[in-house]
Amino acid sequence: MTLPSTPSRRGLLAALSLSVLALPLAAQPAWPAKPVRIVVAYPAGGVSDAVARLLAEKLAGPLGQPVIVENKAGASGTIGIDAVAKAAPDGYTLGFSAISPLVLSPHLGRLPYEPLRDIAPVASVMYSPVLLAATAATDAKTFAELLAVARSRPGAVRWATSGPASLGHIMLEQLQAGAKAQFTHIPYKGGGQQITDALGGQFELLSVNTAPALMQHVKAGRLRALAVGAPARLEALPNVPTLAELGHPAANLTSVFGIFAPAGLPQPVLERLNAEINKALALPDVRARLVGSDNVPTGGSAAEFARQIAAESANNARIIKAAGIKGE
Repeated sequence: MTLPSTPSRRGLLAALSLSVLALPLAAQPAWPAKPVRIVVAYPAGGVSDAVARLLAEKLAGPLGQPVIVENKAGASGTIGIDAVAKAAPDGYTLGFSAISPLVLSPHLGRLPYEPLRDIAPVASVMYSPVLLAATAATDAKTFAELLAVARSRPGAVRWATSGPASLGHIMLEQLQAGAKAQFTHIPYKGGGQQITDALGGQFELLSVNTAPALMQHVKAGRLRALAVGAPARLEALPNVPTLAELGHPAANLTSVFGIFAPAGLPQPVLERLNAEINKALALPDVRARLVGSDNVPTGGSAAEFARQIAAESANNARIIKAAGIKGE
């Protein structure tokens, strides 16, 4: 028997329908409902790993879930970033890396991910200044003196970097073009041997990210800090000018590190993560740990971070093309 349709009955059916439709939404757990993973694109034990673990510790409390760090090192950070790009955009897989796998590596060869399409910048965490230091192979006491040698005797100044198309190599190319100087590029595959050879005077100049071990050699006088790539002078080296102060703003580059997520991360999750990361970076003990390792906390909005990455990628593309830099 079919009951007649009445306004009250139609209203009841409509209400029941709406409640049924609402059930799946109400049943969805709020983020995060399980542990969050941070993929670090570098080996365990280094400064990057230490910073990522510090952030994980500080984020766990506000998020109410464990934050687990997993190292996926190799290929200049691109292996770790690829793992993030291929993860589900649900907020449970994040990445910690320098921006070089997004702004340098893509211009040197094919990658399994597309930075602007597959990765969502969440928050800038810190910048790691790049120190330009002279070795015992030169008597130059200032960067201007060393640059004068590179101008008057092309190729006489050997400049060691961490490898082809590294940030140091980009700085070298910018200085060659802007300062009308010519260096001999000495590429290394990492910092350990580079520092050993620097202490042995195997070249005149090296560019390397600041780190406590390096600063010990500077303070002991075994290496002479001539300039730094950074927005401002370092607290630990107040008498060492930035390259911008020396008249070379285009070469005044620095390694920027941040938190990333797979593209498609829900906006509320991205905003929550950005806010919590900024809060963590403002904590006195976090700032002290970063500054103590010669890094500088940054922070800011996800949109600002994305704009910075896009601008640096475009600039690097131009430099790499003009200099004819090739990937390994």
